[in-house]
Amino acid sequence: MSLTDIKYQKQDHNSSFESSHQLHIRYEGDDDPAKCTARKLERFDLATLHNSDHTTPYGIVLNPHADRALSPADNAGNTLVALDCSWESAGEARFSLPGVHRALPYLVAANPINFGQPMQLTTVEAIAAALCIFDYPEHAHQILAKFTWGKTFLELNAEPLERYADCEDSAAVVEVQSEYLNRGES
Repeated sequence: MSLTDIKYQKQDHNSSFESSHQLHIRYEGDDDPAKCTARKLERFDLATLHNSDHTTPYGIVLNPHADRALSPADNAGNTLVALDCSWESAGEARFSLPGVHRALPYLVAANPINFGQPMQLTTVEAIAAALCIFDYPEHAHQILAKFTWGKTFLELNAEPLERYADCEDSAAVVEVQSEYLNRGES
């Protein structure tokens, strides 16, 4: 079953994710509030926003500057953390959050501001990608359903997300990612 074919029905493994995992966002507030995906997730009780590093819980931190790629092997914890800030200010120093830092592999944005741009994901796209890599596509659908372009993100990235989810570890994810990066260079 592909990511785009999944219905919004909860399966047993997805239900256990929702009851045991938590989605947390370190919120900087430097983006346009009307376009902020993190604020929308909080409005629908799908994530918790934190205004400081001290209140942000320890977990798997989605960090584009991390040394290791996110893989299914990282799905041992119960907390997923993202940083919501402007891409202009998303330098490495901003990612001082406590936790295990992992970078998302190559994916293409579907949001209206960065549509088609590789690695320019919104907070909700990043969290949804991590959920898919952890094999919780139903939960990814649930959070993306709040955005008109959400389903497009999963459609654009269906093949790589499925392949990343099938990897054993970070090294295998990087190997798959290399194939997509090499396609872009040809």
